[in-house]
Amino acid sequence: MGNSDILENIAAYCDQDIEFDGRTMEIANLVLKDSLGCMIKSLDNEECQMMIGPLEEDDFRENGIKVPGIDKPMSLLDASWNIGTLIRWLDYNDCFLAEEWGHPSDNLGGIIATALHLEKSGHRMTVRDVLGYMVKAHEIQGVLSLSNSLNRNGFDHVFLVKLATAAVTTKMMGGGREEIKNVLANVFIDAGPLRIYRHSPNVTTRKSWAAGDATARGVHLSLLNRKMSEGYLNVLEDADWGFNNVVMNGKDITVTQEMNSYVINNILFKAGFPAEFHAQTAAEAAMALHGKYGDRLADIETIKVKTHESAIRIIAHKDKLDNPSDRDHSLEYIIAVSLLNGDLKTEYYYDEYHQGFPVIDDLLGKMDVTESKDYSREYLERDKRSIANSVQLIFKDGTESEEIEVKYPVGHKFRRDEVRPILGAKFKDNLKDFFSGEKIEDLLGLFEDRETLEKMKISEFWNNFLDD
Repeated sequence: MGNSDILENIAAYCDQDIEFDGRTMEIANLVLKDSLGCMIKSLDNEECQMMIGPLEEDDFRENGIKVPGIDKPMSLLDASWNIGTLIRWLDYNDCFLAEEWGHPSDNLGGIIATALHLEKSGHRMTVRDVLGYMVKAHEIQGVLSLSNSLNRNGFDHVFLVKLATAAVTTKMMGGGREEIKNVLANVFIDAGPLRIYRHSPNVTTRKSWAAGDATARGVHLSLLNRKMSEGYLNVLEDADWGFNNVVMNGKDITVTQEMNSYVINNILFKAGFPAEFHAQTAAEAAMALHGKYGDRLADIETIKVKTHESAIRIIAHKDKLDNPSDRDHSLEYIIAVSLLNGDLKTEYYYDEYHQGFPVIDDLLGKMDVTESKDYSREYLERDKRSIANSVQLIFKDGTESEEIEVKYPVGHKFRRDEVRPILGAKFKDNLKDFFSGEKIEDLLGLFEDRETLEKMKISEFWNNFLDD
């Protein structure tokens, strides 16, 4: 597909009325439930508490939008920022991996806030409307991820959150195909943030709030576009100043397949434990080894790990692990604590936990991480999209454990039946410190009755998450 057609293609998809099938809507329902569970769980995090609220102190709005954990209503942009930040903070929401990767439910910050804003303005917005826009945001972000790698050029994947949010919220606000093309062009002009804050020695909590920032910026550009919709339709291919030349180092942005609902149906859930997705199967393998060899950790000579190229490039071989954001994106740390405990919890990434167990550093020093070409190839194959890792223990006496290989994490589409009860348990666990047991059961029941849920006004649905 030529560059001149890409803006038109994305805009046409976004502008099209699509009746998504029952399977797609079922997965969308799971994504919404899982994302809002992650949102509530983030309220327990002290650093997250420091970041939420209006960006300008005390800038509350009488007829604004309320967000869980904040007493007073806020503006559309502040609500977009807060919802997006809460969903993303713990790195526990959904994921899509390809040439680029990302977490498409990050777009829910802008989508939900815009739906609530529109309803206050007299527009009827249902949960089904929100789910439909969410499916489209997933598709835009994910299909662009299939063949375009921003990270190889030093830019961060949240650029695609801003792009997808801007497109769908422009449609939500009444924009047609030309307006969507124009807002897309303006997003490409903005380009994206550098990845420097995701890599040592600069890993900070910006990794946790970058998506909230991106979805709010998408809404911001949609609002600007309503005032004066101006497009720069050569934004990709201009020889001097275009995105392809300046950002992609001369490589054309491509769209390699028609857009419908491929991404939501291939979405990955972080079902059983919080770990960066390239390490999920490594954690499963390490937990399996813990069951048999957990009492022999001191006897280990080497921990042999085979992984895929993206994991090598992004989360392996870190020299220093200075904070939780470093640790939850370290392949070796995730394996070490999974071997030690037989499970994986958010608190294992905290400073006091790492400092309290010297055996973790001992295990880190024994890791031997190498790439498997087969794993790297199958990671990108359309019909597989594996995220494979294997772990094997070599002991000081020369004996070896079995090599535990896990190709597909529990949140993968090939394990959908297995993941549903786990997501239900995760949802309950994420809500337990904020809501009563009775309220949690009511919320679970709400998601089980899909027909009633999808007809519900978004404000009525949202109010269920505001207080107990």
